[in-house]
Amino acid sequence: MSSAHSRRPLTPRGRTGLVDIVSGSFGAGHDVAAEAIAEQLRSRGFSTRTWDVVDLMPGPLGRMLRSGYLKQIQSMPATWRWTLGAIEGHDAILRSIVCALHTTEAALLEIAADRPDHFVSTHPFPSQALGHLRASGRTTVPVTTYLTDMSVHRLWVHPGVDTHLAVHQIPADQARRLGAGETRVVNPAVRGSFGTTVRSEFGQRAARRALGLPQDRRHLALVTGGSHGIGQLLESARDLAATGLVTPVVLCGTNTRLLAKVDRDPSMIGLGWVEDVPRALEAVDVVVQNSGGMTSLETRATAVPMVTYRCIAGHGETNAAALAESGIAPWAHDTTQLFQHLLGALHVRPLWSERSWPSTDVVDALFPVPSLIA
Repeated sequence: MSSAHSRRPLTPRGRTGLVDIVSGSFGAGHDVAAEAIAEQLRSRGFSTRTWDVVDLMPGPLGRMLRSGYLKQIQSMPATWRWTLGAIEGHDAILRSIVCALHTTEAALLEIAADRPDHFVSTHPFPSQALGHLRASGRTTVPVTTYLTDMSVHRLWVHPGVDTHLAVHQIPADQARRLGAGETRVVNPAVRGSFGTTVRSEFGQRAARRALGLPQDRRHLALVTGGSHGIGQLLESARDLAATGLVTPVVLCGTNTRLLAKVDRDPSMIGLGWVEDVPRALEAVDVVVQNSGGMTSLETRATAVPMVTYRCIAGHGETNAAALAESGIAPWAHDTTQLFQHLLGALHVRPLWSERSWPSTDVVDALFPVPSLIA
């Protein structure tokens, strides 16, 4: 994945501004964050190029790693907790992973030869490779890591990275404890369309009509596990239906097997791949999610109440804990708590929707001095 845009503004150094964004297609969340950052930069007149770290690895290595990760998450999700624990607790395992990531350095140096003004990473793999290039003095291009989640593991942090950007103080503090240098809290990078949704009865009816959802007054709960429909979404939907408070709408994404199972159950509604996610959020009354990734940030941007339930092992659990600690989304550990948190979500406006979030966005953090000339 690579995209280039020709308009380049003047920077304080007197030359045109180019930002290279490096993501990783291990699930859609990192790519969506990269797209949102690119959108913000282009709106300020910068030129951007977006790269997938999978394509920067030699031969089939990147594709094999991606395939292995997706199979592990889909078929043996509980083992992901063990994997992250091994990375956190064993330096030898961390070193072996980092060594494999050094294979991307030749491609990254080729990109750096175009003299971009900045590298931005939205995935731990390019963060490690770029951090090593900076620490070894092999590139002078500043590197910023955008931390996409509410919790941070060791692979996210490299001391050679110039700045780590966090979406909340909780992950910012975690990154500092793991050895990050300059760390700043910024407004989460989500596409602008999420900020334009209308939380009104009219807007909800229009959104439901567009998606073929019920037009009556029943409460709808969007059940989501990311773009691949990962986790115990069917079980979550059954528990939600059993509360009698909501009709579950399961966002299955690319998981066609899950969609087929949902379609056979009259107590719930299934949606496949949805391009217009802001419209889906506008159509429902509450979101029930299990990973705390990009969907949680997009939900927050649209001010839809949110509950975490049956979260996936590993980063899903650490994200759930951080979301609960921050007050953004309660974590329901059983059906009794699920009922209680649903009642609160449906009848009490969440406090976090009223808060003023940081005014600093990713572009402000990358280029704190105004760099555009009218």
